[in-house]
Amino acid sequence: MTRSVFVINAGSSSLKYQLVDVDSGRALAGGLIERIGETTGEAKHEAPGIETVVERRMISDHEHAFGWLLQQFDRHGPSLDGAQLLGVGHRVVQGGARFDRAVRIDEDVQQQIEDLAPLAPLHNPANLQGIRSARATFPGYPHVAVFDTAFHLTIPPAAHRYAIDARVAAEHRIRKYGFHGTSHQFVSRRLAELLGRPLDEVNSIVLHLGNGASATAVRGGRSIETSMGMTPLAGLVMGSRSGDIDPGVIFHLHRMAGLSVDEIDTLLNKRSGLLGLTGTGDMRDVLQAADAGIERAVEALEIVGHRLRGTVGAYLAHLGRTDAIAFTAGIGENAARVREVALAGLEGLGIVLDPERNAGRGERRISADGSAIEVWVVPTNEELEIARQVADLVG
Repeated sequence: MTRSVFVINAGSSSLKYQLVDVDSGRALAGGLIERIGETTGEAKHEAPGIETVVERRMISDHEHAFGWLLQQFDRHGPSLDGAQLLGVGHRVVQGGARFDRAVRIDEDVQQQIEDLAPLAPLHNPANLQGIRSARATFPGYPHVAVFDTAFHLTIPPAAHRYAIDARVAAEHRIRKYGFHGTSHQFVSRRLAELLGRPLDEVNSIVLHLGNGASATAVRGGRSIETSMGMTPLAGLVMGSRSGDIDPGVIFHLHRMAGLSVDEIDTLLNKRSGLLGLTGTGDMRDVLQAADAGIERAVEALEIVGHRLRGTVGAYLAHLGRTDAIAFTAGIGENAARVREVALAGLEGLGIVLDPERNAGRGERRISADGSAIEVWVVPTNEELEIARQVADLVG
């Protein structure tokens, strides 16, 4: 008998949903509703065996969005009544230092998520909108919050503390939180399965490379270091985010260029990264331009590779012994050239790619037979990870 979880990822003007069979890992249905609150929204519902439903219409708010998706399940299937729904799982970006695992949502948990909004002002309020609307739509089921940050709360103080005034840091909750936790947790667990070893015996490095990108060192199933920091701005070069930068640059831009705090925020979050270096934030366009010999694209790819190699090298040192490296997410899974530049020149550290395997597709080992550290491509599945955590909690 199917056991399923309804997984929700709510943005300020979007709602992504998926009905997941926990035992098989299959997506039974899913959809995306965008431009909520605008004059013309777009809503899509799809499931195996049915024609994809796409409608363009005004969707006034998240409650209206949930009403639309329920109509699609009623009209087109699959039936939610026959899905043996265990509960509803919600992706919540920021759990602070309070939530180190998935939790049942009640009024107190909702309030704590709201209290954490200053640490994720673009995400937690939107996540809360989804939670409130979903609890009204599915009142008879347990609702569970799964936090992006929870997986990283095992990072030791030496890694998560910043060397600033301790009282200021404590008062304003300044520390490394890390993100993409559900992805890093799913991939590190799957990697142990592929290696045929217990999770608590495997040390790995997971490289989640998409428009947002992060790396995590995982020792025995526990995060010990990650590249994103208090916010998702830190770490690797991303689509439009700068990644790590000397904080003094911010002061210089304010004092010498006359930029306000908000203008610098926009610069570093929305006009930097690949977009700032090349004029496009899409890695596919950057790779095409680099292949054509366009200098700024070639240089951008070198910068991306340099940052990745430095991170991998640091994590090799932190772990002491590394069994495998996994690439995941849109770029990590699909861009062979990026994987190549990320690990170029690391043969002396026991990392050797097989060019033919690297050029392939799907989940697979891409390291050479003689590589001391195995390298894999492991597709991520954050919805399945959320569903499994919900099932473990409410089972």
